[in-house]
Amino acid sequence: MAKFILSYLGGEQPSSPTEGKKHFEKYTQWLTLLGESVIIPTIPLKDTITINPDGTVIEGTTTSMSGYTILEADSMEEALAMAKSCPFLEIGGSLEVSEIMQI
Repeated sequence: MAKFILSYLGGEQPSSPTEGKKHFEKYTQWLTLLGESVIIPTIPLKDTITINPDGTVIEGTTTSMSGYTILEADSMEEALAMAKSCPFLEIGGSLEVSEIMQI
């Protein structure tokens, strides 16, 4: 089986703690439904620092990536099917799905 990374891009913050809890419950249910396909559930990112090619360092990101999940699937099509059911899409976020190369 191949491994795939789902990169979380953008997305709106919940409008209240109650909405945040509801979204987290949906997300937890989604991960549970994926079962053993989930290798690394969710790694949120924060406090990003960017190093530019010229060596300058700036606070913040040049992308909107906010986290990632690692999945195992038989094909890109299977990984895409899993990603399409992710609740992150319900809050205006996008997902990039990439196969992880073994080197």
